[in-house]
Amino acid sequence: MNFSSFREKVVYQPLLLGAFALLASGALAWMSKATGDAIVAAEAADLRTSLGEVLPAGFADNDLLGDTLTIERDGWPVTIYRARQHGKVRGAVFKVAERGYAADIQLLMALDADGTTLGVRVVKHAETPGLGDKIEATKSPWIEDFAGKSLRKPLPEQWAVRKDGGAFDQFAGATITPRAVVKAVKGGLAFFSEHRQEILGEE
Repeated sequence: MNFSSFREKVVYQPLLLGAFALLASGALAWMSKATGDAIVAAEAADLRTSLGEVLPAGFADNDLLGDTLTIERDGWPVTIYRARQHGKVRGAVFKVAERGYAADIQLLMALDADGTTLGVRVVKHAETPGLGDKIEATKSPWIEDFAGKSLRKPLPEQWAVRKDGGAFDQFAGATITPRAVVKAVKGGLAFFSEHRQEILGEE
């Protein structure tokens, strides 16, 4: 076949474009597969680091990422990471969220089997730098005050910032942000209390 005459045919350009598209899609698929495992591994490493920040050292001897269950809350699935010691569930870690000043504030909180908070850390927020970002452990020790708290200490009606008559400090010029965090943690405690037996695997 004369190649120069073939190029003049109407079907030449569509075939050429199709071949390039096939090659490009194949390359993209290969790159996605090649980088996908690395992305998943990096996300798992980040999550393990976050879990380690809310759980006391030596609290669990299992792989929390491999010991989970899902419980629905307000129509949304919540992944529960169970912390075990010698096979017995000693606590749980899960995410909670509340609307802050700019967007939802996402928290990771850990509780022991009695429903006492072991630790809370902010994993995502869009609050005002210099004001609302004091909820970050790297900016202020404020978030650490939740350790040791429960629905019994303080009492449920005291789960609010001091401006609202509660037991928790707020920030000067940024009451909305700490108010949202307090509400989120209280909601997480109530969620754990409601599903405690299921989370701990008790009959």
